Amino acid sequence: MPKRPRRIRRPAANSFQPLQTFLQILALQGLYYAIATALILFSALVAGHSFSLDLVFSSRSVQADNAVGWTLGIVWLLCSVFMVVAQVLVHARSKLVLDFSLTLHFLHLVIISLYDHEIPWSWLWWGLQATSTTLMVSVGTWACRWRELRPIPFGGNGPARGVGEGSSSNTRGAGDGGGNYEMVQMKGDGEV
Repeated sequence: MPKRPRRIRRPAANSFQPLQTFLQILALQGLYYAIATALILFSALVAGHSFSLDLVFSSRSVQADNAVGWTLGIVWLLCSVFMVVAQVLVHARSKLVLDFSLTLHFLHLVIISLYDHEIPWSWLWWGLQATSTTLMVSVGTWACRWRELRPIPFGGNGPARGVGEGSSSNTRGAGDGGGNYEMVQMKGDGEV
C-alpha cells in the first residue's frame, strides 16, 4: 500500500503570528516614548526647565517632593491617554489590550531600570505605573470594544428615511447602494 502524503496544515487567518505581535509591541513602545518625549519636551519648555533624557528615562525625575516630579506624573498619564488611541489603531482588539498594556509597562520598567542601573524606588513612580496601566486597560478595552461593535456599512448612505411610517414616498434604503425604492402598504390578514 502506498504511503499517504503528509498533509500540510496551514495556519488559520487569526492564529498566533509572533512576528506581527513583535512588530506591534515595537510600534507601541516606540509611540509611547515618542509621545512621552514630545509631551515632556513641551512641558519643560513651557515651564522654563531644561530638557534632558533623564526626564524621559529616569525614575528619579518622578518625585513627590517637587513640582517637576508631579508635572511629569501628569504628563505620563496624558501619554497613557494617547496610547489608548494608539492601541485602537495598532491592534484594535479588545482581548489584546491587557496583554499589550502590561507588556508596554513591563518593558518600560526594564528600560528605566537599565537606564538608572537600579529598580525604581519612588512610590509616586510605582503609583503612576499602576494608574497608567489601569487607565490604558480600562479605557483601551472600552474603546476597542466600541470599535469592534460598530455596525459595518455596506455602501449605503445612512439609515433609511421614512421606513415604518407607512408612506408610499420614494426613500433610500440603508445599505442598498443608494437606489430609489417605493414603500408599499402591507395588507392585513383578512384583506385581499
